[in-house]
Amino acid sequence: MLNSTVTKIAFFGECMIELSGDPIRKSFGGDTLNTALYLSRLTRQHSVHVSYATGLGVDTLSQELLETWRLEGIHTNLVETFAQQLPGLYMVQTDKTGERSFLYWRDNSAAKRYFSTSSLNKLEIALQDKQYEYFYLSGISLAILDQASRLRLKHLLEAFSKTGGKIIFDNNYRPKLWSSEEAQHWYSQILPLVDIALITQDDDLLVWGDDESVAARCLRMGCNEIVIKRGCEPCQLIWRQDQYVYHTYVAAEQVSNVIDTCAAGDSFAAGYLAGRLTGQSYQDSATLGHALAAIVIQHSGAIIPENAMKHLTLPSKSA
Repeated sequence: MLNSTVTKIAFFGECMIELSGDPIRKSFGGDTLNTALYLSRLTRQHSVHVSYATGLGVDTLSQELLETWRLEGIHTNLVETFAQQLPGLYMVQTDKTGERSFLYWRDNSAAKRYFSTSSLNKLEIALQDKQYEYFYLSGISLAILDQASRLRLKHLLEAFSKTGGKIIFDNNYRPKLWSSEEAQHWYSQILPLVDIALITQDDDLLVWGDDESVAARCLRMGCNEIVIKRGCEPCQLIWRQDQYVYHTYVAAEQVSNVIDTCAAGDSFAAGYLAGRLTGQSYQDSATLGHALAAIVIQHSGAIIPENAMKHLTLPSKSA
């Protein structure tokens, strides 16, 4: 059962080996892992317990990932091991403006097998036993799974929500992983269960088109807290409170030296959640998210050196 003095959040997704930079260097990254790692860094002095659920192999690279995550303060108790599988691999190519494109080698990724176990996996057991208050997943978390695994994950979310668990969803959409029609179907299954929706506006347009606004759709589906990420433009915050719906915008930090926009949205999500999970206001949380994203995009790769962000602190005044 939960320790009331500790806020516990579990992430699910895929972390891959990352090749990036010139000359090429080896690192790692993955949207939900990036968010988990940055959240762990930001809340290290607070009572926030971050766990990452994924599949890995028994190879050297998998062991390196586990050890690195532990050093970052991420709990690995939810990781499942698949002896015949390996981590996925991707290469980041960055243009002169900092925009990136990706090449992927992930067909046999161990993470894709996470919900194919014959018995309950570690995440299912943990959420069933109410060991976590929050669960975080993304559009990519869904996209890498086969249909049976997606359905199994949906049932897990439904059960978790019914027992009071809070679900956080980032809509990250990658057309190379699945069609907009598939994504639209599964997003419409997940969003009614979501408490905090982190929506990248450009991705939303690719999935849904422009017939309905992001805010209107998410509110219609029952989301009570919505963050619309709009790149270098102010993010939009929408929340429902006492039967009223509130809207505001928080300006992004302007960056003149953009090196690599990889993990910009993931790091913003981490900053925002670091604020919200420690009792900060919507606006202060978004400000922290923008501040972290502004630092991240001035470095190459998804994971930046920790000393580059050490000056970031959570506001002392709670909402």
